Amino acid sequence: MYVCSCFGITEDQVKQHADGGACTPRQIASACKAGTDCGGCVRRIQALLGRGDCPRRELVEGRTAPTGAPAGAPVALGTTPGVSLSDAA
Repeated sequence: MYVCSCFGITEDQVKQHADGGACTPRQIASACKAGTDCGGCVRRIQALLGRGDCPRRELVEGRTAPTGAPAGAPVALGTTPGVSLSDAA
């Protein structure tokens, strides 16, 4: 079944890109242009991607976690782990 009629992208193609590591609609768009014209398929792409495991997400979270923190631990935006405000001045 077609997901993106603008570019003729099917559900199977979206799933193949997801299996290849695309975890977000933006990554799917980068891989095959789906969702970049009218945008009508973006919600369907989101539904196909679901909230399942993403191998690339684990890699990113592992790199961005502060030293000593478990992978996936939240990091406050605008902060540098291990640096206090008095150190930054």
